[in-house]
Amino acid sequence: MERDAVTSPDGDRVYVDRSAGDRGSEGPFYIVYADKRGETRWGFLCGNCESLDTAMDTMGRIECTECGNMRKPEEWDAAHE
Repeated sequence: MERDAVTSPDGDRVYVDRSAGDRGSEGPFYIVYADKRGETRWGFLCGNCESLDTAMDTMGRIECTECGNMRKPEEWDAAHE
């Protein structure tokens, strides 16, 4: 599987898997790996603005801190609001 190489804010080479993404409110989130073979997960790339500056909370919600693109939590109920 071919992965796109990009440079992280820290100057590290990381690899984006664009073959499948998690649906976000403005665009997909792609998994980013620390190694070319995809053995070590590094984080996410926002498919809306191409930023690596994303955050995930304990419920699995992903948010891009650049554009506000957001993926809803994996498990959600109204008690968490």
